Amino acid sequence: MAYDTSTPEGIRAGAEFVKAWFEAREVDVRHIDHHGLPVLIAESGPADGPVVILHGHIDVVPAFEHQFTPEIDGDRLVGRGAYDMKGGLAAMMCAVHDAAAQDAVRLRFVCVPDEESEDVDDRSTDALVRDGTLHADFAITGEPTDLHIGVQAKGVLAIRVEVSGLAAHGSTPWLGDNAILKSHDVFRRIETLPFSRESSDLFDRPSINLARIMGGDAFNKVPDRCGMDVDIRYLPGQDPDEILRQVADLPDVEILRSFSRRPAIVSRENVFVLALRDAVSRSVEGEALSIGRDGASDAISFLEAGIPAVEFGPVGGGHHGPEEWVSIASLARYRRALRDFVLGLPAHLGGAGTAAPALRAVDGGASASG
Repeated sequence: MAYDTSTPEGIRAGAEFVKAWFEAREVDVRHIDHHGLPVLIAESGPADGPVVILHGHIDVVPAFEHQFTPEIDGDRLVGRGAYDMKGGLAAMMCAVHDAAAQDAVRLRFVCVPDEESEDVDDRSTDALVRDGTLHADFAITGEPTDLHIGVQAKGVLAIRVEVSGLAAHGSTPWLGDNAILKSHDVFRRIETLPFSRESSDLFDRPSINLARIMGGDAFNKVPDRCGMDVDIRYLPGQDPDEILRQVADLPDVEILRSFSRRPAIVSRENVFVLALRDAVSRSVEGEALSIGRDGASDAISFLEAGIPAVEFGPVGGGHHGPEEWVSIASLARYRRALRDFVLGLPAHLGGAGTAAPALRAVDGGASASG
């Protein structure tokens, strides 16, 4: 956590630490370069068993300098990346080492440098899944879930809109129509469009965030143009094209560009999910819950390639905020759950070998599976 992995230099240094940790424990680890940043892949277990990927990211969002000095407050480990997701990453590293002696499951640890990146066109996980490097029978990405199993995730629709107004001299603003002020009104209207009021079995509503605003080109001028980036996390079953249509129909609004990534659903009856649920239930009080995740993650990369994948991580809070923390006790339970999952998986698979993936990436209009 002391490495500032919001920067390329910090990512490289942090990855060297992870690589050296595996090498010191005689776990096979290799480095793949992706656009100048390191992807690490460590493996343990037999070469011919079913393959399970433990996937995580070492990069974090920017923070103040003091947030890269981790602190312990009771059961809380506090600092940037504690919850999202260096705590989970460290527990996954330990789980790979724990599984080295078993001879039934091939465990593949994948640490990527660009999950938090805004460059959505060529992320390392997408590229390595696409070229077959990250083939597997099942994948777990260690995003924060409070020891629940993320079987659904919202889709991503990122849009840049331009709001038009009327220019005037800054001394007579009543003669113009201020596009910056109008942008705030447009965002509030987006929040009330029909799609925003829909729900699904695991989600109360879509998430809508005003992420960035860009307007004004002179101090003494009423701005007549304002750009706005809106981050919409839409529900399984919603159509991103319909959402775009609703936004585009607003007065004085033009959509300049957009990017979308589909929601994903895994069946709660998938044999790997059932095995993980049993393992988690032995590590927590009560039954493990299947939940929907508001945030998107690299899990979708596996889903779109037909590889069953879930999100599963430790207990904590405050990720991307000033007081990010992870429960130290939950990290031990998380590590134990991963170990128990690997050890118990052969019994769940039985004589059928690896189960057919009961998972799909969900296009708009598809419904959630049970």
